[in-house]
Amino acid sequence: MSIEQKQRYILKKSDSKLLSSLGEIADQTGVELYAVGGFVRDRLLGKKGQDIDFTVIGDAVEFAGKVAKHLKVRKPVVFPKFGTAMVPYRGRSLDFVTARSEVYEQHSRKPVVSQGSLGADLARRDFTVNALAISLNHDNFGELVDDFHGLDDLEAKILRTPLDPETTFSEDPLRILRAIRFSAQLEFGIEPKTLQALSRMATRLEIISQERITDEFLKLLATRQPSIGLKLLYITGVLDVIFPEISKMAGVEQIGQHHHKDVFEHTLMVVDQVALLTDDPVLRFAALVHDIAKPKTKRFASDLGWTFHGHEDVGSRMVKGVGRRMKLPEETTSKLSKLTALHMRPINLTHDGVTDSAVRRLIVESGDDLDDLLTLCRADITSANPKKVRKYLSDFESLELRIREVVDKDNLRAFQSPVRGEEIMQVCNLRPSPLVGQIKKALETAILDGVVPNEHDPVLAYLHEIKHQYIDIDQPK
Repeated sequence: MSIEQKQRYILKKSDSKLLSSLGEIADQTGVELYAVGGFVRDRLLGKKGQDIDFTVIGDAVEFAGKVAKHLKVRKPVVFPKFGTAMVPYRGRSLDFVTARSEVYEQHSRKPVVSQGSLGADLARRDFTVNALAISLNHDNFGELVDDFHGLDDLEAKILRTPLDPETTFSEDPLRILRAIRFSAQLEFGIEPKTLQALSRMATRLEIISQERITDEFLKLLATRQPSIGLKLLYITGVLDVIFPEISKMAGVEQIGQHHHKDVFEHTLMVVDQVALLTDDPVLRFAALVHDIAKPKTKRFASDLGWTFHGHEDVGSRMVKGVGRRMKLPEETTSKLSKLTALHMRPINLTHDGVTDSAVRRLIVESGDDLDDLLTLCRADITSANPKKVRKYLSDFESLELRIREVVDKDNLRAFQSPVRGEEIMQVCNLRPSPLVGQIKKALETAILDGVVPNEHDPVLAYLHEIKHQYIDIDQPK
């Protein structure tokens, strides 16, 4: 079915009851009401999203209040400065906006907003495919407004700006990033003039708040194949502005017969492989940053070739700085840092001769993130040689089986010594002090090393055996 055919019944097939009802309220209130943007675009593409954006020719905040009352839901969330209001309804957001123009001044992070007509409101939209509107008033219910030939661009699967691209990107530089995100999300091309303009204006993103940039970047990572958007970020120079640490991964150097694979290309493969396994945004982000320190730790040794010694530890520290800069939640940053620090450990444990003790330590150090760490490491197995990949995957699967066996045998989930601090103080006649923690650590080390099983009575017996190593030395006579 063509887009033109879809246009004729888009509102008859879905959401018709809700939208008809809102149109009746608009008629009674004396305002013009339009469904706009992504809702219209996605319906024409045969996709169904939850939220709906509306443009009101009139007072959107007042109108949203009447909608909330009619739908018998709580009062709207109002942003009077921008003339916008959101009505929550059955798990979805109904967003009402007064038709407006919105422009960023040269060095300002805050837009200047003024009321405008429907035409002006659509003209300020980022792309023609998002500048589509459908009237909801009774007299022209379902009529499509397409001032900028968005239907043609939907058919051609192309992104272009309604106005001159430099004007559109200057008005709101975040659209530079949105162009790349939509290209990846919709799997559309970017019209050449628009692509050239966003590349020229990439540094204009510096006036946009980090929160807005991070939100768009995470949406890009959430796409079906994140490498599409990440490559576009790199090619256009946008990655240099918003995430230079990743941009620096690109490139291959060769000395004699020794060359290393392009870390950026390898990283894209890992991100895509993780994306096939999970929608978890944190794990996808971890795939992106796991080798973040390779450019910084890259060295050439004549007997070994290229090395990246310690890149996991350096990377773990770098990720903490990235998390702060990108305003990520502290819990997310902590997990990213941890996964980066540990991502080489499972691969190193696939070699022959690895002890149960080493496996136990990995289990305990990764804790609740063990499954995510193993997912990341499995995705990290890449090579142009299929035979190598099969061998590495076979070894890794053997390690996973061994880890499961050790977890089940040694009861290592949420591991800590079964003999806790209070019992240590009682046995050793100690008051609360750092020494209690040292003794507890010694007990846990003995369990991990296989000296004693992870059971209360054997660990208590071991405490009686070693306690004099601590209290004879450290306690006053």
